[in-house]
Amino acid sequence: MTTEVLLLSLVFLFAINTPIAVAIGVASIMGILIQGDFSMMMVVQRMFGGTDSFHLMAVPLFMFTGTIMEAGGISRRIIDLANSLVGWLPGGLAAVTIVSAMFFAGISGSAAADTAAVGAILIPAMKKSGYASDFAAAVQASGGSIGVIIPPSIPMIIFGFLTGASIGRLFAAGILPGLLIGISLIAVATLISRRKGYVATTDFSIMQVWHTFKRAILALGAPLIILGGILFGIFTATESAAVAVVYALVVGMFIYRQIKPGDLVQLFINGAITSSIVMFIIAAASVFSWIAAIEDIPARLAGTILGITENPIALLLLINLVLLIAGTFVETTAALILLVPMITAMLPSLGIDLIQLGAIVVTNLAIGMLTPPMGICLIVSCSISGDTLGAISRRVLPFLAILIIDLLIITFYPPLTMWLADLIAK
Repeated sequence: MTTEVLLLSLVFLFAINTPIAVAIGVASIMGILIQGDFSMMMVVQRMFGGTDSFHLMAVPLFMFTGTIMEAGGISRRIIDLANSLVGWLPGGLAAVTIVSAMFFAGISGSAAADTAAVGAILIPAMKKSGYASDFAAAVQASGGSIGVIIPPSIPMIIFGFLTGASIGRLFAAGILPGLLIGISLIAVATLISRRKGYVATTDFSIMQVWHTFKRAILALGAPLIILGGILFGIFTATESAAVAVVYALVVGMFIYRQIKPGDLVQLFINGAITSSIVMFIIAAASVFSWIAAIEDIPARLAGTILGITENPIALLLLINLVLLIAGTFVETTAALILLVPMITAMLPSLGIDLIQLGAIVVTNLAIGMLTPPMGICLIVSCSISGDTLGAISRRVLPFLAILIIDLLIITFYPPLTMWLADLIAK
C-alpha cells in the first residue's frame, strides 16, 4: 500500500505542476504516514542527512563559480574566441553559439546557467543577423545541454554521491562524449544554416585566433584548474570547486575589474538562491529515496525490467528509453535521485562499468533538457528569444535526432567514456 501511495501521489503532484521539491517532499510524507512506523522527525533528519555531504558541497561552489565568471566579464572574451575558431563556417554565429556553450560547460556545471550566459548575447546577435528567432533559440538550447556533460557537471556529482563512483573518473568520462556531441551539433547547425542561406561572420585567421585566445586565456583558467587539478590528482572535485571560486573572484575583481567590492553581496545572494533550488530538491528526494529503499521499490522495479529481458543490449536500450521519458517530465536532479538506485540494481546484468553508466544516465537527462515540458534549456532560450515553447520544440528536432545517435554511440562504444576515466584510475 505504501508503494502505491508514494508513486501515485508523486505522479499526481507532478501532473498538477506542483514545484518539484514540494511534490517529492509531500509524496514522501504521505508514504511515511501510510507506512506508520516512523516519526515525522525522520523527514527533517533525512533532509539534513541527504545534503550533509562533502561531495555535494561542490554543487553550490561550481554554480557560484559560474555566477562570478559571468559577472566578471568573461562572456564576451569566450565568444570572441569561439568566433575566431568557427565563425568562418556557414551560419557562423550558430557554430559560435555551440562552441561558446562548450567553453562555458567547463565552468559552471549547469546547463541552465550556460544557456542563459551565452544566450543573452548570441540569441539577440543571431536575430539581428537575420537568423530565424526560433532557430536561434533552438541552437542555443541544444548547445546549452552540453553544460552537464563536459565537466564539471552537477548531475555527475550527484550520480557519484548516490553510487559512490569516483567523481574525478566521472568527469573524465564526460570529456570525449561532450566533444562528440558538440561537434555533431555544429555539423547539424552548419547544414541547416547552409540550406537557409545564413552566412559566415568572419574569415579564418590564425592571427585572430591567437589574439582572441590571449584575451580569453584567463577566462579559460577556471576549467583548466578544475579539470587539471582533478585529473592529475591534485585535489578532489569539491576542493577544485573552492579553488575555482577564489580564482574567479581574483580574475573578476583584480584583473578584468568587472566586479566591484559592492557587487559581492548581490553575487553571493544570487549564488545562494540558485544553489538552494538544487539543494532543496536533493534534500526532499533524499526522504523519498529513503522510504523507497525501505519499501524495496528500486529492487522491485529492477526485477520487473529484468523480467522483460536479460539481454544486455536490450536492457541498455530499455534503460535509455526510461531515462529519456523521465528526462522529459522530471527535473534532472529529481530524476537522478529517483531512478539511479533502480538502474544501479541492474548493473551486474548490463555488463558495463559504473562510470560508463554514469555517462549514459547524464547524457539521457541532458537530452531531456531539450524536450518539453521540463526542458530547462528550451525554457531559458524561450525567455530570451520571446518565442513559444512549441515553435522552438519543432526547430530543435534535428538536434535531438543527432543527440540520440550520439547517445547510442556513448552507450555501445565503451572506450569513448572509459579511455580517459581508466587513465585516472592508473
